[in-house]
Amino acid sequence: MTSTKRRRSPKPPWDPATQISVDHRSPVPLYYQVASQIEEAIDSGALPVGARLDNEVDLAAQLGLSRPTVRQAIGSLVDKGLVVRKRGAGTQVVFNRVKRSLELSSLFDDLSRIDQQPTTKVLVNEIITPSPEIAHILGISEQDKALHLQRVRSARGEPIARMQNYLPAGLIEPDDDLLEERGLYQLLRAAGVQLHAAHQTIGARVATETEAELLDEPAGAALLTMERTTYDQSGKVVEYGSHVYRASRYSFDLSLRGDT
Repeated sequence: MTSTKRRRSPKPPWDPATQISVDHRSPVPLYYQVASQIEEAIDSGALPVGARLDNEVDLAAQLGLSRPTVRQAIGSLVDKGLVVRKRGAGTQVVFNRVKRSLELSSLFDDLSRIDQQPTTKVLVNEIITPSPEIAHILGISEQDKALHLQRVRSARGEPIARMQNYLPAGLIEPDDDLLEERGLYQLLRAAGVQLHAAHQTIGARVATETEAELLDEPAGAALLTMERTTYDQSGKVVEYGSHVYRASRYSFDLSLRGDT
């Protein structure tokens, strides 16, 4: 008795015409919708290193978009180092990132857990009309309102971070006293917001004069930077944070696992 092995059909190549969905009614810019879906395909491996996208003219025709919109989308991916443009050959994927999840907690939570006696000084607590960039990050229109917070967080009486956050208006309405007593994520969870996931970017730069004064550092001192966009379980953005930390007093500790 003989047996034959059934060959698996090769997985069809990623096709932008069927895989990219564009919503013209969304407040999110069209170029960003396209770029974010291509980036997701790169991160997931659907577009592996070496894969090619059609040139901008063909891609625009497939998606029913203008060439400048597609050019801007591809340009943003080029700026991130994910793809390169090849003259006459479209766009090629050159890098895909390995992402490691981080614990979704606030600085207040972290400091409280290790008995660092966190305290907070509120600098800004106001409802604003957000800039186009902030509105885009929050997924709201430029006519909508946002809550803008700016605080200095200290540990055992010593300042360690200047935190700036933007939230869609209406999620929470904390007064200064509440912001001094509790962390932002505590307030969101208490309001029924389920924090599901976040995208976080860590970097470094030198302090401005204002930041140095707030953090008791000399101008030009090294600072760690962190930008985080937090989503609820429905995928909506509930918070965007742009923070700076004293490199002399604070570090990010990441644990990575190898193969098991």
